[in-house]
Amino acid sequence: MRAASPAAPATDGVSADGWTRIGATEDVPLLEGRSVATDGRRIAVFRLPDGWAATDAACPHAGGPLGDGIVADRCVTCPLHNRRFDLTTGRQIGGTDTVAVHEVEERDGELWLRLAAAHEARAPIGPQGVGLDGHSTALAATEAA
Repeated sequence: MRAASPAAPATDGVSADGWTRIGATEDVPLLEGRSVATDGRRIAVFRLPDGWAATDAACPHAGGPLGDGIVADRCVTCPLHNRRFDLTTGRQIGGTDTVAVHEVEERDGELWLRLAAAHEARAPIGPQGVGLDGHSTALAATEAA
């Protein structure tokens, strides 16, 4: 796991350098994903044996919930149609689709996320910073479609 970079002071969980506090590390079990909404986007956050990964939450093929996918070998498999994505590059294994990869860090038991530049448009998720559970930028277990 890489060391946390210093950040500007946070206000309401958002730092001046683009990092957003999204939840506690204990909210994401090993080799599982959780979904979080921030800045108008839904992001899947994954706990790996050696750190963390984050991608756009929707599979580009049919919008499947990647946060509910099977995690192995630094990849996630979409639960709808078994498309597999590398969590480091966002590239589909054996295909041409991609998902945006975001930076995620652990700092003192908290998870911090910095979004990549906007990827392709995805399905709307509701008000900015609100998860499906109605809570602001909190990690949430996604529900299978």
